[in-house]
Amino acid sequence: MAIEFVKYHGLGNDFILIDNRASSEPLITPEEAIAWCDRHFGIGADGVIFALPGQDGTDYTMRIFNSDGSEPEMCGNGIRCLARFLAELEGITDQTRRYRIHTLAGVIAPELQADGQIKVDMGEPQLLAGQIPTTLASSDEKVVDQPLEVAGETWQVTCVSMGNPHCITFVEDVAAVALESIGPKFEHHAVFPQRTNTEFIQVVRPDYLKMRVWERGAGITLACGTGACASLVAAVLTQRSDRRATVELPGGPLLIEWSAEDNRLYMTGPAERVFAGVR
Repeated sequence: MAIEFVKYHGLGNDFILIDNRASSEPLITPEEAIAWCDRHFGIGADGVIFALPGQDGTDYTMRIFNSDGSEPEMCGNGIRCLARFLAELEGITDQTRRYRIHTLAGVIAPELQADGQIKVDMGEPQLLAGQIPTTLASSDEKVVDQPLEVAGETWQVTCVSMGNPHCITFVEDVAAVALESIGPKFEHHAVFPQRTNTEFIQVVRPDYLKMRVWERGAGITLACGTGACASLVAAVLTQRSDRRATVELPGGPLLIEWSAEDNRLYMTGPAERVFAGVR
C-alpha cells in the first residue's frame, strides 16, 4: 500500500509525518519505520510521527517510532513538527492555532505563533528518581548533582523526566565530548531501567547554554526539545542558570522558560517543511 508522507525538521531533528487520522493504529510497523528512517536505503529521519485521532477530548494523538523502532513517550522537536503538519492538513497558513495533543507523556499543547515560531507548553518536570526512572536514589528522592561512573570516569549528573527520561551532566566544552562512544554507555547504563536520553551542557552565561545530546533510540541528533527543557531544569536546580535561557543545539537555538508561577516548561522554536512524497 502506498502511503503519503511529509518530512519536517525542528532544528535538524528530522521526522517523517504521516496523516493517520482515519485509524487509531499507526499505518506502518516499527520494523517498517526502521527502513523508512534509514538514511541510505530509505527516506532518512530520526523518527516517524503519526497524527492519529484525539483521545479524551484532545484534538489529536501523537505517536512516534524512533529510527531504531522503539517508541518514546514524547518528542519536543517532533511535536512542533506535528503542529505545523496538522496546520497544513487543516489548510491553516496565516493564523495562530493551539492544539491539545494526547501523547504517552500526557497532554501537550503546542501553539502556532504569528511570527512562525511554535510555543509548546511542555508541562511540569518530574524530579523524583521513581518518576524518571533511575536507581541512582530512592524512588521518592531527587537526583541532583549525583556521581555516576560511566566508562571508568565519574560524572556528576542530574536526572529529570519530561515524560521521558533525561540524564544531564555539565562540562567545560561540549565540543570535546566523544558523544559517539560515551552516549550509548549512558543510554544503556544499569541505573536507567528504561534507558535514558543524555545531555551534555556547557554554561556560557546564566541565560545561554550550549547542548549536545545522545537520544535514546536515535543516537546523536541535532536537537532535542525535551532534552533542552530538562537541561534548563537541571541548570536551575544546580544554580547554574536563570529560569529563562536560550539553549543552543547543533541545529540551532530554542528558547526555554521554566515558569516560577505554574512550574511548567515552555519551549519556543521553529519547525520547517522539507518535502512530501509517497512510499
